Amino acid sequence: MRLRVLTINVQNDEGDSRRLALINAELRRIDPDVVAFQEVLHSAERRQLDELLEGTDLHGTHQAQAMAYNPPFADAYGGSAVATRWPHSVLEVLDLRLLAATDVPWCSLAVSIPLPGEGDILFIAATASWRLEAESARERQAVALTDLDARHRRALPTIIAGDFNAGPDAASIRYLTGLQSIAGRSVHYNDAWAVAGQGPGHTWTADNPNAAAVIDQIVRQPNHRRRIDYVFTGSWHAHPKAHCQVRTASLAFDQPADGVWASDHFGVLVDLENGNDA
Repeated sequence: MRLRVLTINVQNDEGDSRRLALINAELRRIDPDVVAFQEVLHSAERRQLDELLEGTDLHGTHQAQAMAYNPPFADAYGGSAVATRWPHSVLEVLDLRLLAATDVPWCSLAVSIPLPGEGDILFIAATASWRLEAESARERQAVALTDLDARHRRALPTIIAGDFNAGPDAASIRYLTGLQSIAGRSVHYNDAWAVAGQGPGHTWTADNPNAAAVIDQIVRQPNHRRRIDYVFTGSWHAHPKAHCQVRTASLAFDQPADGVWASDHFGVLVDLENGNDA
């Protein structure tokens, strides 16, 4: 069956107050089946996920709704969330705070989604450490994500989507795509953009005014552009009796509306053909 997957970092509530309505309108237009959100605020005063999903048919879960505690900094920077067309079950919330990554409040959610006529699929909404020098932490986080997949894997190929804060040449991404091992471990997932995307697919770029100030602050190099948001699909090696073929991959939220940019990240929108083999 055809499955439309989106990942988008919504940048909590920074910047123009009109951004969230813009994201909501675009969600209703592109009509995804599965969404991974990052940096979504959730508190007694405000539940951004409800605002994002208003008027859609999507079922949402924020990490705070599935955890017994609130990680430090989550009130300011938000957390991860999942939205799905069909009601999902939360299997696990993985807190990826590690040495050199203790300021990351964004957890990864693993949910089971029933696809009509096909069976259940595992979807992981992921994120990783943001600091430029934190690739060692991102390597360990990537391994932890693949362990999370192994614990809950279904027959249908797993989908992992999110903000990985690392370019395609980084060790964490190379590990996920089978190009290198980490600590004697190796896996293989398909990078949807590498399969079907056109152009460099930069999702965090100085061309986006919402990102330019942060890039100037922490990168301090002109014209910085990177592809750091991904949709990965499980491969034949882990799912020998099913398929997940990438049909299209494109950027989302990469143009302003009435002068307003949706986020400091562009999203990634992927159409997949997912099902059991005959």
